[in-house]
Amino acid sequence: MRTIAAGLFISLDGVVQDPADWHFPYFDEAMGAAVEAQMADTMLFGRVTYDGFAEAWPEREVEGGEDAGFAKTLGDARKIVVSHRPLESTWRNSEVIQGDLVEAVTALKQEEGGRIAISGSISVIRQLLEAGLLDELHLLVHPIAVRKGERLFDEGNPIPLELVRSETFPTGVLNLVYRPAARNEP
Repeated sequence: MRTIAAGLFISLDGVVQDPADWHFPYFDEAMGAAVEAQMADTMLFGRVTYDGFAEAWPEREVEGGEDAGFAKTLGDARKIVVSHRPLESTWRNSEVIQGDLVEAVTALKQEEGGRIAISGSISVIRQLLEAGLLDELHLLVHPIAVRKGERLFDEGNPIPLELVRSETFPTGVLNLVYRPAARNEP
């Protein structure tokens, strides 16, 4: 069975929205290595995140700059997009999940292959956490209180997590990896 690992940039106060507005002062080689380590041959995206990636990364690959290798890795990966609309992008290896997300991801986990990675895509991560389908949650916690914007966890049932690994980068960013913990239902 395939595993699913999600990775997010998150502020100290839990904000995950628009990390490009606040995370770059903390980006260094250590964070770059952590982000690259989260890559997989299959990527799962929500529509908004996918559209942002599809707008930026194919062009970066063609330009051949310092992040062209990372852009090629993204381009070569199978990209599965959660959306009710057809894709307008021509980014190679992209497809849309049809039907119910939980059913589609359950079937995806049964396929042959390696790990499935999610980058961003907050609503997808929330749904998979709630359904018990997310195997790892990688949080790059930035030492900043953004104080506005969408947070990772919204109202709902508790989701117990277990810390698997932690590391502190020189910039003060915490690299935290969690997995679901046993739920103690009353």
